[in-house]
Amino acid sequence: MRARRAGALGRPRRLPGLGGLLFLTAALIGPAPLSGQGPTEAPGASRLSVFLDCEGRECMAASTFFRTEIDWVDWVRDREDADVHVILTNQTTGSGGNEYQLDFIGREALEGSDDQLFSRSLGTDVEQEELDGVTTTLAIGLARYGALSGLRGFVAVEPLAPRRAGRDARVLGPQDVDDPWNLWVFEVSASGTLDWTKTRDSERIAGDFMASRTTPTWKLELHLGANRNVVETLLSDSSVFESTLTDWAAEGQLVYSLAEHWSVGLISSLARLPRDNQRLRVEVTPALEYSVFPYVEATRRTLTTRYAIGPTHSDYLSKTIFEKTQETRYQESLQVRYAHRQPWGDGSLSITASHFLDDVEQHNIALRGSVSFRIARGLSLNVGGNISRVTDQIYLSAEGETDEEILLNLRTRASDKNWGFNVGFSYRFGSIYNNVVNNRFPTIMGG
Repeated sequence: MRARRAGALGRPRRLPGLGGLLFLTAALIGPAPLSGQGPTEAPGASRLSVFLDCEGRECMAASTFFRTEIDWVDWVRDREDADVHVILTNQTTGSGGNEYQLDFIGREALEGSDDQLFSRSLGTDVEQEELDGVTTTLAIGLARYGALSGLRGFVAVEPLAPRRAGRDARVLGPQDVDDPWNLWVFEVSASGTLDWTKTRDSERIAGDFMASRTTPTWKLELHLGANRNVVETLLSDSSVFESTLTDWAAEGQLVYSLAEHWSVGLISSLARLPRDNQRLRVEVTPALEYSVFPYVEATRRTLTTRYAIGPTHSDYLSKTIFEKTQETRYQESLQVRYAHRQPWGDGSLSITASHFLDDVEQHNIALRGSVSFRIARGLSLNVGGNISRVTDQIYLSAEGETDEEILLNLRTRASDKNWGFNVGFSYRFGSIYNNVVNNRFPTIMGG
C-alpha cells in the first residue's frame, strides 16, 4: 500500500511507521476491533459522516462489507450530508490483481483536507483478502479525518509483527526476489454449454489463454481464444436448420512508456471471423498515444489521443460485394477519449474515426458518450448514446444472407449507420443514514 497526500506540489507522503505496518482499530468510546460490529447507535455530532462514491454490483457488495467492518462512522446516502466524500476507483495491475485508489474529499469544516490512498491486491488473492485490504486502507483514511475533526477516543493503534522495510510483504518487486516467472502472469480458462429443448438444441465450447508482463516501462499482453457454436433449430415445415460457427483469435499488444504523457505501442491480431465472411484476418498496427493528464491520474480523469496506422490482410470465405476473395489494405485511425469521475458525477466521451488509405470514402466514424450528473440532493440524471457512420464493410458477401442466417444473427448485414440513445433519472429520499446491515433474504433492489 502506498499513500500520497493531495497538495499543490503533489509530493508523495508515506504513512508514519511504528516499527511495522499499523493496524487501526477505532470506536466511539475506547478501542474496538475493526471487524467487530457493535450495536447501532443514534447518529450524532461525535461521529464522522461518510459518503462512498463507486458504481456497479461489485460496489454494492463491497459497500455492505465496509459498513459491516467500519461501524464507527455514519454512512450517508448523499454527499451533501457527508463530512467526507470518498471516491473509489480501480485498475488492473500487471499481476492480474487490482490497484484501488481512494480519494478522500473533505467537506464543510473539513474542506481543503483532501487525501489519497492506494490498496493493491494480487491476482491470486481471493475476494475476502482483496476486501480486507481495501477496508483497512479506507479505515486508515477515515481515522485521519476523525483526528482532524477533534473526535476523542476515536482511534487506537496496535502494531503488528514487524515487516521488512515497513511494506506489505505480499507486494514484491523484481529486485526483492529471484522470480522464476520474470513477472509473467498466465491465465487459462475453458467452458462448455449445452441447451436442449424440443425445438432447438445448442452446444458451445470455448477456451481462452492469456499472458501478460507489466513493468513501469513495458506492457505486454497476449490473448488466444476460440469458440465453437453448433445450433439445430426445428422450423415450421418440420425441417431442421443446422449451423456451425467456429471462430478464433490471437491478439497481442506491446506498449512502451516514452514519457509521463506519451506511449507507443504495437497491436497485432490473427483471427477467423465467419460472421464477417473472413476465413483469415491479419492486422499489424503501430500506434502512438498522448495523454493530456499524467497516466497516474487515469482512474479519476483521462484525456487521450491515439493514432494508429497499418496493414490489414483478409482472406474471405466467399467473394465479396467488391469481387474480392482476398486483399491487403492499409488503414489509419484516430481516437480521442475523455473520461472523468468527480464529486458532481461521472461521464465519458469518445470519438473514433478510421478509413482506408486508398479510399477515404470507405470509413467508420463513431461517437459514444455517457454522463451521470447529480442535479440536486438525491436526484441524478443519466444520459448515454452512440452514433456511427459505417461505409467500410468491404467484407460483406456477394451471396447475401438467408432468412435463417438473419434470424439467428449468423452473418453481419450491411448498414451505413447505427445509433442508440438512453436517458433516465433516479431519485432517492428518506433517512440519510445507512449504517445498518441485515443480510437475511438478499435484497431485490438492484437485481
